[in-house]
Amino acid sequence: MALRRVSVEDEVMPESKLSNPITEHKKKSANRASVAVITLSSSRSASNDESGAIIQKLLEENGHSVPVRKLIADSRNVLRATLRELVRMKNVHAIITTGGTGLGATDITIETVRGMLEKELPGFTSLFMLLSYPRAKSASMLSRAMAGTIKGKPIFCLPGSPRACKLATESLILPELGHILMLLAT
Repeated sequence: MALRRVSVEDEVMPESKLSNPITEHKKKSANRASVAVITLSSSRSASNDESGAIIQKLLEENGHSVPVRKLIADSRNVLRATLRELVRMKNVHAIITTGGTGLGATDITIETVRGMLEKELPGFTSLFMLLSYPRAKSASMLSRAMAGTIKGKPIFCLPGSPRACKLATESLILPELGHILMLLAT
């Protein structure tokens, strides 16, 4: 009589019976969301806000809507007031900011938003830097992109670079937005 070698994993849970919770969650996720896009800049205008335009275009091409798109000054008070208004709006499910994430004295987005966060998603920053590295090399460590939640709404803070906005929106935000919203709704 030949003995068959059986692993503990086979006995405990055969691979075919394991479900993928991420796949299951994404199946239950909303396909459409209303997202506010906020550009922080002292030098841009509505007519030359390329980063905000890229974010809006990518969101809309993927079935989401942008009910609010604003360009505001690099001011802690203005940003805080804008975010407080947006989290109260029922027709805004998520917020994306672009700009104000650098190292300059007027770059106040990260410090301002971090003080308002309920939860931070440190993996967003790590993945953004990892994705940026092939092109930006060591300069990717200067990225201060960030994500988290404010009053149960996801917020993504992106650099002002159009290339960075495209990268983060396509590679990180769009694939997970519905999943994040589903998790926050439970």
